[in-house]
Amino acid sequence: MRWLFVFLAWVPFASADPVADIENAATAAFASMPSVQTLPEIASRCGVDETVNDQIAYCTSQNVIFLTQAARSLPEAAYLVAHAYGHAVQVRHGVADFALGQIRSRPDEETMLRGLVERQVDCIAGFLMHKADLPPAALTDWFTDDPFADIHWGRDPLRIGPQISIALDARNTWFQIGQGGDLAACAPGEFTSDLLVAALR
Repeated sequence: MRWLFVFLAWVPFASADPVADIENAATAAFASMPSVQTLPEIASRCGVDETVNDQIAYCTSQNVIFLTQAARSLPEAAYLVAHAYGHAVQVRHGVADFALGQIRSRPDEETMLRGLVERQVDCIAGFLMHKADLPPAALTDWFTDDPFADIHWGRDPLRIGPQISIALDARNTWFQIGQGGDLAACAPGEFTSDLLVAALR
């Protein structure tokens, strides 16, 4: 009797809770990661006002990511949380301090430098999507413009946090690089990945 064996390529399945998958992946990969608090709204938390993203924000003072219940149910929720974790990785493992030093010494280049920071954050976000075994995605599947053009991370009060907008295509390019699973590749411009790789468990 002949047997027919069919080999199927492994394809990630949609998760029942992709936000939890990202949180688990982040805490497994890096030390000192924030928890995610899901709330009806984030107004008044950590100095949030109308200038702060109304779906998600990372409060570095409390080391907490605030996420609205409505945002948690969105198809792009995993990316939103992974992006916030990207900032947390930078903050908790020295990249943000290095970036701030560069910005203070080169104020005329602040926009460019903050743009590099955001590119690396999206690369880390992609890496966390990969670590969480979530299906590959493109930011253009969910957005037509920069989803993080408003304030979305910083110390209390968040309303004075950094604000920078970059092109969606630039975000997506680095998000795709991160989804390749090589954290060492998350090195846009002069921002190397050395501190990231050193922090990886």
